Amino acid sequence: MLPVIFVFFFLALFDSVGTLVGVASQAGFMRNGTLPRVRQALLADAIGTVIGAGLGTSTVTAYIESATGVAAGGRTGLANVVTAVLFLLSLFLFPLVRMIGGGYADDGGRVLYPIVAPALVLVGSLMMRSVREISWDDAAEAIPAFLTIVVIPLAVSITDGIAFGFIAYSLLSVLTGRSADSHWLVHLFAVLFVVRYVWLMK
Repeated sequence: MLPVIFVFFFLALFDSVGTLVGVASQAGFMRNGTLPRVRQALLADAIGTVIGAGLGTSTVTAYIESATGVAAGGRTGLANVVTAVLFLLSLFLFPLVRMIGGGYADDGGRVLYPIVAPALVLVGSLMMRSVREISWDDAAEAIPAFLTIVVIPLAVSITDGIAFGFIAYSLLSVLTGRSADSHWLVHLFAVLFVVRYVWLMK
């Protein structure tokens, strides 16, 4: 039971952290590389996740598609309330949406939803603006960033992308003699991610 809790903890934590950092960066809320009031944001996310799971819904969590709302000018909680109301109203349009793009199974049995593709392309393009902040001349910074960017879409998981980034960053900082410059939590999470992948391969 403990390994299952461990895996779900990492999925929930790093999906939420990755999303919050991505959206906060897009909105210009980051201050000196940190997100003010991140404790309250993560607490709200955790409460939503627990209540949603208790009610039998899909995970209620911060979602990266918020970057489109931020790009349109949304910066406060009112934007989220409007989004929630529109989602509620969309329940009545579900039969129509299902007829237009309710998904279809491909040859492999996977269900594809082409109607959401344009929104995801927009979100991805908005998020890519942050890569200019990366020090591409420094391999110890560039390689982990590159792995994170590439693994997220290939693995279809923010958590896996962040995991590869943590592992690569920790390893490269040790190999280049800069491990003391990194916070000890970076190395701890890197080790825990390696343990997670070893456990999953059993």
